[in-house]
Amino acid sequence: MTSNAFETPQTFGLQIHPIGGRIGAEIQGVRLSGDLQPATLQAIRQALLRYKVIFFRDQTHLDEAEQEAFGRLFGGLVPHPTVPSLKGTENVLDIDGSRGERASSWHTDVTFVADYPKISILRGVVVPEAGGDTLWANTAAAYAHLPEALREFAEKLWVLHSNVYDYVGNRQIVSAEAQKRYNEVFTSTKYETEHPLVHVHPETGERALILGHFAQKVVGYGSTDSAHLLALFQEHIIRPENTVRWRWSAGDVAIWDNRATQHRAIDDYGDAPRVVRRVTIAGEPPVSVDRRQSVTRRKIPVANLA
Repeated sequence: MTSNAFETPQTFGLQIHPIGGRIGAEIQGVRLSGDLQPATLQAIRQALLRYKVIFFRDQTHLDEAEQEAFGRLFGGLVPHPTVPSLKGTENVLDIDGSRGERASSWHTDVTFVADYPKISILRGVVVPEAGGDTLWANTAAAYAHLPEALREFAEKLWVLHSNVYDYVGNRQIVSAEAQKRYNEVFTSTKYETEHPLVHVHPETGERALILGHFAQKVVGYGSTDSAHLLALFQEHIIRPENTVRWRWSAGDVAIWDNRATQHRAIDDYGDAPRVVRRVTIAGEPPVSVDRRQSVTRRKIPVANLA
């Protein structure tokens, strides 16, 4: 673990209020922008590493350009590998529930590539009057609270991730439009990447699990055994004590460490409008306990598979 990763964060005038016992904090006393003072930015970074997901209310001044500028303070921005960015932006992903973009199953962002984003920043634009909350889970806490024998077993496993997964099986209701967009846009290029089930966080030194709905199978195991193993470890990740839930208001901002969390949006708002916009910060391939890096095995435009 790097020094000072989990010392009490230097607040520099910020009010940091933990939400869950193992994950989540709300931060008050800051107006997010692309020109924050270095000390304030450092306090936010420390809080992010400690609490895994942090929340800011009343950031209604942010537009897409300012969200991108703020995101660049954490590193280089990366667009989604297959979904085009919002028109007029380079890196903003527009997530509109009316198009079926509801992210309503547990996942870590973009794990179907080797160097998936290290941080995600999500801004509430249009929020339903009721419903549409988001849940996050702490994958480092999940690993830490496994029985010792399961931790040792998990450290030996590798998992194949792909953006071509059971989209319908992860949704209660899928509209024809949503299915069409998934087929034509989200899976326009097919990725297959192998990650260690357990990786070592590059900043904190913690060990955390890499799973979620992009995880397809455990390498070296048959489909039945693989499904059982994935379910076993996933159930540990999403135990209630490892999670936090956020009720959105327009102008809220959530920032999470994508290397140590999973999340899911709750699809309980019917036809009410819900629009959120996300930027992501470039990451690096995870490293296993025995120091092997994740690797993308396949990257094929779907048109070439015909």
